Amino acid sequence: MGKLSIHGTVPFQEAESHDVEECIENIESCALYRMLPLNAKEYVRDYPHLLEYLHIFPVDEFGIPLFFSELKREMRTMKDPNLIYPAEPPIFIHIFFDPNDVRNYYIPIEPSFLHNIGKILPAIEYKLVDLLDALEEDPETEEDRRRVLKNLLKQVTYVKARGEAIDPSLLRIEGPKNAKDRIKDFLVSDIGSTPSAEAETLFADVPRLADGRVIVTPQEYTAIEYQMIRDKVDVGLLFPFIKDIFIEDITCDGLGPLFIEHKIFKGLKSVVGFDNEKVLDDFCIKLAEKARRPITYRNPIVDATLPDGSRINIVYSTDVSRRGSNFSIRKAMDDVISITKLVEFKTCSYQLAAYIWICIENGMSLFMSGETASGKTTSLNAFTTFIPPESKIVSIEDTPELIIPHRNWTQEVSKGKGKGEGEGGDVTMFDLLRAALRQRPNMIMVGEIRGVEGAVAFGAMQTGHPVMSTFHASTVEKLIQRLTGDPILIPKTFIDNLNLVVIQSAVRRPDGSTVRRMLNVSELVGFDPESGGFSFVEVFTWDPVTDTHEFTGKGSSYLLESKIATMLGMPEHKRAQIYMEVEKRAKILERLHKAGYTDFIELFLMMTKVKKQGLLEIET
Repeated sequence: MGKLSIHGTVPFQEAESHDVEECIENIESCALYRMLPLNAKEYVRDYPHLLEYLHIFPVDEFGIPLFFSELKREMRTMKDPNLIYPAEPPIFIHIFFDPNDVRNYYIPIEPSFLHNIGKILPAIEYKLVDLLDALEEDPETEEDRRRVLKNLLKQVTYVKARGEAIDPSLLRIEGPKNAKDRIKDFLVSDIGSTPSAEAETLFADVPRLADGRVIVTPQEYTAIEYQMIRDKVDVGLLFPFIKDIFIEDITCDGLGPLFIEHKIFKGLKSVVGFDNEKVLDDFCIKLAEKARRPITYRNPIVDATLPDGSRINIVYSTDVSRRGSNFSIRKAMDDVISITKLVEFKTCSYQLAAYIWICIENGMSLFMSGETASGKTTSLNAFTTFIPPESKIVSIEDTPELIIPHRNWTQEVSKGKGKGEGEGGDVTMFDLLRAALRQRPNMIMVGEIRGVEGAVAFGAMQTGHPVMSTFHASTVEKLIQRLTGDPILIPKTFIDNLNLVVIQSAVRRPDGSTVRRMLNVSELVGFDPESGGFSFVEVFTWDPVTDTHEFTGKGSSYLLESKIATMLGMPEHKRAQIYMEVEKRAKILERLHKAGYTDFIELFLMMTKVKKQGLLEIET
C-alpha cells in the first residue's frame, strides 16, 4: 500500500519517485507525459496535480489508466476497471480494480492530494489569525466566506513565478515564537491534524519573505486555496464526492473507509475514511451545523439537507452507534431524468408512459411505490411533464428533491422535527398539506407519505385535488396494509380515492447488473365491505424474461373506460377508442425520443408545443 494523504492510503505500491517538479516545468520533456493519450495530455497540462498522481501510479504494472471525459452506462460491465474521469475539474476520480473484493476502489485526485503542503498550510493559517481577528464584520454567507478567505490568502502568500530566483537577503527563515498556542485551533482542522510538541518550530523550514509572506509555487498556491476553501467553507473531505454527479449515495459506517453507490460502477469503497473517533465525531457535528440541524448527545439522530440539496442522516456517538458516529448521504439529483430517458433505460415502455400521461392529464391520483433506492422519486419527477402546462402545482417535502418544470409551482418544505401537527417553530408535512388545500392547486405533490399527512392527502383526493406521492411498499397489498394501519389510518372505504399505484424496484438481471424497473401498474377499483377485500386491476406488468412491459389491461382498464372516458363525455359504444389514444401518445413519445428530446426541460417544452397544436385532444 502506498502513501496517499492523512485520510488514507492508495491501494497500490507507489512507483519509484521521479523529478515531478522538473516534469511540470518542462512537460514536453516528461517521458510519462509523452506516453499519455491526447485527452489525458490536455488534462495534465491544465491540472499538474494529475500528472503528479500518474507519476506515483505503477503504470509498468497496471498500465496507464484510461481517460474518459464522461462515463457511459455501457461501462458498468467493464471488468477490472482502471480509468480516470473528471468529477468537476480540478477534481478527478480514479476507479481502480481490487482483485480480492467485489467492491473496487474509488480514489479522488484533488489539487491538495500530493503537494507537500503539510507544513506550509499551518504556517499560512497562523498568518491568517490576525487578519481574521481584524475583520470588521463576520462573513455571513458561504460565498462571502470563500471570497474573504481567497482575499486573505493572497495577502499572506507570495507566489513565485516559474524559474524566479529570490534574493536570499529578502528571505526570512525563522519560526515564530510561542506559535503552539496561537495556532492550536487551526491545527485541529476538519481533517484531524493534531498539535504536537514540535509546534513552536513548525515553521522553521518554511520559506518566507521579510514581510512574513509565505513563498509558494503556483501549484502549491492552487492546492492551498483548494484545501482551505474545501475544509473551512465546504464539506471537507466529502467535497469530491458531492461534486461527482455519478455518485448516488455516500455511507460512513463509523471508523473505516467511506462506501459509495456509483451510477455506473455500483458499490465502491473509497480510500478516504476515518481512523480516529474524535475526528469522526467532530466531522459529524460540523456536517449537522452545515445542515442547520445541530446534533448533541441528547439529540443524537438528525435528518437534514446539506447546502447542495443532498439528504443526510447522522447518528452521533458510540452510545447509539457501536462503531462510532455514522452518516449516510443521498445525493441530490444534478440532472433530472426525463420520461424518454426512463424508456431508454427500460425502466418503463412508451405504452406505459403514454397510459400514465393520459391518467395524470385527467386528474388521476398516483402513488409511486417501492423499496428504498428503487428510483421512486426519479420516476415521479419524470411524470411531472405529463401534468398540463397551465396547471398550478404545490409540492410538499421534508427534503427538497422534486424539480418541476411548470412556471406556476409553489415549493413547500417542512421545518423542524415535530410529529403530527406543528409545535413551537416546527412546520410539518401535515401543516403544509393542510395549507395547500387553501391554495387551489391543480396538483398536489408530496415527497413521501408516511404518517398523519396521509389522511390529509386522501381528504384532498376526496375533494377533487389530484395527489402524486412516493410511498414505501413493495406490493399493492402491502401499500393498502400500511395506508389502513397505524399511524396513517386511512378508512378502507377511502382507499379507492387513490387511482393508480406504480410499483418500482431495483432488480438484478442475468448479466449481474442491477437495474430499475416498473414492475407493475395497478388501478384501485374499490373496497368490498362484505368480503373485506380490495379490488384492483393490474394494467401493466414487467416480464423479466423478455425485459419488456406488457399492457395486460388493454381492453379492460377501469380508469380509462369507466372514469376518464366518462369524464370526457365519450358514449359507451366508443369508449374502446381510448386505447387508441394510448397508442397515439406512445408514438408521440417515441418520435420525440428519436428526435433527440431526452433533456427534461426541453422535452416538457416540446410536449407543451404539441398540446398547443391540438395534437393531444381526445376525440369523443
